[in-house]
Amino acid sequence: MRNSLLLILLAALSAAAQSTPFPNGETVSYTANWPSGLALGEGQIIARQTPSGVWNFEFTLDASIPGFAVKDQFRSQATANLCSDVLEKRLQHGKRKAEEEIEFDRGEGKATRFTLPKGPKGGETTIPIGSCARDALTFLFQIRRDLAAGRMPAPATVLFGAPYQVKFDYGGTQKIQGQDADRLVGTLKGPASEAKFELWFARGPLRTFLQARVPLAMGTFSLEIAH
Repeated sequence: MRNSLLLILLAALSAAAQSTPFPNGETVSYTANWPSGLALGEGQIIARQTPSGVWNFEFTLDASIPGFAVKDQFRSQATANLCSDVLEKRLQHGKRKAEEEIEFDRGEGKATRFTLPKGPKGGETTIPIGSCARDALTFLFQIRRDLAAGRMPAPATVLFGAPYQVKFDYGGTQKIQGQDADRLVGTLKGPASEAKFELWFARGPLRTFLQARVPLAMGTFSLEIAH
């Protein structure tokens, strides 16, 4: 009897740890702002799950200004356990355009980064991975899952083109647009760069991503949930 109760308890704890706070079909809009606070553009994050359990995440950003277009699109496909399968990146910054795809092969323990279109003229890079690698967009949703389960996100290797080492410190609770939010201070270390950034997540059951502050060459830009 004791063993049965223990198994039931462990099963319940395991289910709670893997629970998904974000709903299927979630769509959240954001504003991108200059360091001065002036609105630069808008973005959107979408989460959809197929009947088979596969998650499809999408982030779009249109922060164009006269004479300089900034249009980014990221699409990620992941398992029900939020292990990445594919990441697609399409970027336009002024006249510069870039398209690439990362395919994750957990069986082979590698991720392959392709410059699009694939073919003899496209670049190809292989990156070793573990049993459950994550791209940056999928990792954002894993953070929400961790917080909903009552734990801080563990240090991780996140793929966003190259592999980056990411770790977080808890920065306390703040009010973001009238909502209680947990502030996470992240350190991002890549092959040739290191930076700190901040993320805020609502303290409600959905652990909604509310705001980010990211340092760039021109200053610290922010992404804030739209009213």
